[in-house]
Amino acid sequence: MTDIVPLRRNVRFQLLWLGSTVSALGSELTRLAMPLLVLALTGSPGLAGVVAGARTVALLLAQMPAGVWVDRWDRRRTLITAQGLQAAVSALLAALVLTGQVRAWHFVVLAVLDGLCTAFVDPAKYTVIRGIVPSGQLHTAYAQEEARTHAAGLTGPPLGGLLYGLGRAVPFVVDAVTFLAATIFYVLAKVPRRPEDPPNASAHADGEEQRPTRRSMHREVGEAVAWLWRRRGLREVTAAVMILNLLGGAFLLPLIVLVGERGGDALATGTVLAGLGIGGLTGALLSGRIGRLLPPGRLLLAVVTIFGVALAATALPWGAWWPMIPLMFITLSTPSLNVVMNVVIVRMVPEEMLGRMGAVLSMGGMALKPLGPVLGGVLAAAMGGAASLVLLGGLLVLTAAAAALSKELRRFTGEAPSEGNDLTRDRDDLQHTPV
Repeated sequence: MTDIVPLRRNVRFQLLWLGSTVSALGSELTRLAMPLLVLALTGSPGLAGVVAGARTVALLLAQMPAGVWVDRWDRRRTLITAQGLQAAVSALLAALVLTGQVRAWHFVVLAVLDGLCTAFVDPAKYTVIRGIVPSGQLHTAYAQEEARTHAAGLTGPPLGGLLYGLGRAVPFVVDAVTFLAATIFYVLAKVPRRPEDPPNASAHADGEEQRPTRRSMHREVGEAVAWLWRRRGLREVTAAVMILNLLGGAFLLPLIVLVGERGGDALATGTVLAGLGIGGLTGALLSGRIGRLLPPGRLLLAVVTIFGVALAATALPWGAWWPMIPLMFITLSTPSLNVVMNVVIVRMVPEEMLGRMGAVLSMGGMALKPLGPVLGGVLAAAMGGAASLVLLGGLLVLTAAAAALSKELRRFTGEAPSEGNDLTRDRDDLQHTPV
């Protein structure tokens, strides 16, 4: 039996991870620099919001088709092409800024193009990890991925502000270079392609294989939704995560109001929010160990409960700086849930459905998320910062209590289905379902 190579010596994964790291850093560099540049050139905060919104809308609209196409196409070529196009988009923006020819509509168009590229890059990276990392090392691999995300989020924005201070075009030039470097890393990683023939290809009597008729996109998406619906436990977890994203996305504005109510200035607010990054990076480094303490269903209940209690604790009357401490506990626990759920999906979902299922779960998790800031703003205006945070924390605890009533969720272990014809049965069910 061939010995399994330690993850640190898995060259293909480490090259893929390096590409993801420099790509994430480049994106975070412009997270602050882009609105600064739009404001400097147009003086319009509204336009800065339109640019950010245009990218998000493009990403959401393209996510489901991209997931289907990632399952259909050569995944290596898709990943390299999409990342290369992202590098070209960033280089074009940098060139327009350097030459002083950038206009407001350029920002919107290029933001849309960047969002479309991201819609393909993310599911392609998600699917290839399964092909290059042994099952027993997936926890460690996704913990490393989670650490990369939080490290980029912690260092990228301040570094982007520093580079912007050196010159308006500098962050965007660096952004283009990081995307180009990521493309090169992906080429060197030689990530696995999609097999030329799907596993359910039928055969003629003379032994020649026949490719199955390609189904329509809505039927392929429906197949993924049907697969998820049949997985009792996983579907309850998905529903609980939707509520978590809604309530968890609502606390930022009340928190800012709370710090202001206690006399905190912009520096105090920024320092308090830094607790999210510090806790997230620490939690990512520990996520592999934390994730092994409980099965996925119970881990979800623990994380939602900790989130709710810690959020309510920010309202304790101990000064403007106090909320930083409970915020660290929030993001200390959430990375472990992200890592565990990534591993669960990669292990449970059939390989030929990973792109679609990633898109379905991402859309499900994000469906209510945009409403979070709206809810937080309404609560903060009506109740003030402290009362809003206590209410949101209480709702999260109630969500955990309600979820705990589900036997399927409590017992959910995330084990891969044992039945071999699972996907075929889902397809047969779908074919007999009126569309």
